[in-house]
Amino acid sequence: MLLDGKVAVVTGSGTGLGRAYALGLAAAGAKVVVNARSAGDVATVVEEIGKMGGAAMGCAVSVASMEGARTIIQTAVDGFGRIDILVNNAGIMGQKLLVDMTEQDFDEVIATNLKGTFACTRQAVPHMIKQGWGRIINMSSASILGQAGATSYASSKGGVLNISLTWAVELAKYGITCNAIRSSAATRLTEKGRERAKQGALERREQVPTDADLGYYKPEEAAPLVVFLASDEAGWINGQFICIDGPRLAICEHTHHAKTAVMPGGWTSELLLKHFKSAVGTPLQTYGFLTPDGRKVL
Repeated sequence: MLLDGKVAVVTGSGTGLGRAYALGLAAAGAKVVVNARSAGDVATVVEEIGKMGGAAMGCAVSVASMEGARTIIQTAVDGFGRIDILVNNAGIMGQKLLVDMTEQDFDEVIATNLKGTFACTRQAVPHMIKQGWGRIINMSSASILGQAGATSYASSKGGVLNISLTWAVELAKYGITCNAIRSSAATRLTEKGRERAKQGALERREQVPTDADLGYYKPEEAAPLVVFLASDEAGWINGQFICIDGPRLAICEHTHHAKTAVMPGGWTSELLLKHFKSAVGTPLQTYGFLTPDGRKVL
């Protein structure tokens, strides 16, 4: 099988996308450490993998501390002898408008989504360096384009994308790749948004959209991308932001100059007032990834 002999850790794999990734990696031959904060969810997924003939261990601990991350990675090393693949999937949403958000609200999301990604990777990478091979797959989000009520979530996912590109640069010489992916999936994390969109359609007396109409697909449809990126055959793919939404696969562009104008001698406020629109400002870049009725635009 594609991942025979490999050991994978999937954080936040008790439900949703993480569960789909863990099952997909196990089906491809990897031994999997299943992680979530809920011991019951962890046990359920470990049992599912066992029933399909795979090998799995559970670790019910939060990723939001260095000690928790060490425990997760050490579970793989102690139980299976190594760690080859790290899927940093653990994440929480914490939707609140900026004016309603507290410091604690912000910190909780950053601790899980961004610090948790750092902490687990920091613990895993020394093992990968020693063996000269590793795959790091991090979860970003289209929320980095702007999403109302997602100050902390979008911040964390933008940070995840940026550290993924940094790690791709740092770790390539050790045979380790690092890529960020995203997938719009119908999970508990997106349930409230999907229900709001459907309720809005009802109130407007429109046909109620399906999850797929809104741009959300089954978590299992995203698992093949993780399996592929975790394989030897994907060693040439590094530092990429890849999205998979049901049948659509896409490479997302990194931030580069979209339009450039040069003013000999430099720009002044007067020159910007006179030339900004004609030189670089038409059209401006789009932002926000949800339409007013809750449908995905990316």
